[in-house]
Amino acid sequence: MSPDTRLDVLTAEQARPHLPALGELLAACVAQGASVSFLAGLEAPRATDWWAGQLDADDGRRLITAFDRQGLCGVVQVIPAGPENQPHRADVAKMLVLPRARRTGLGAALLEGAEAAARQMGLTLLVFDTVTGGDAERLYARAGWSRVGVIPDFALSTDGRPEATTVFYKALAR
Repeated sequence: MSPDTRLDVLTAEQARPHLPALGELLAACVAQGASVSFLAGLEAPRATDWWAGQLDADDGRRLITAFDRQGLCGVVQVIPAGPENQPHRADVAKMLVLPRARRTGLGAALLEGAEAAARQMGLTLLVFDTVTGGDAERLYARAGWSRVGVIPDFALSTDGRPEATTVFYKALAR
């Protein structure tokens, strides 16, 4: 991670002022082929609306955000599980890094930030899924996450082709 990049852990309410930048980040990553629930052609206003809906959820989520000299350049969410029998668990979701900040260690730093935030939230188990064969899959494996398996044709890529998804989990030290 570049020395001029900082990570902030934000509640949903604290993230609200960054909605336009979050929308731009999501749209830019989808335009680069990121398979994160959207097809090609996602425009920033729709992406911003999606983020607004996410931040409206009263679920205790945290956003680990990365800012460099040019502004927001990365994000990942820790979203606590909803069922009452899973108070110890959360999903890690929407890890996004702008192309300008890739290959700098920012993804690993965001992941470490998500794990630290989860520990502060009292969580002991994290779950994540990612497109099989992508950079994120290698990142999670290097960071000590356990691979559960592959689900074929789980989601469509940005160009509409079915893609497999790999599921990971990590038990956090108590």
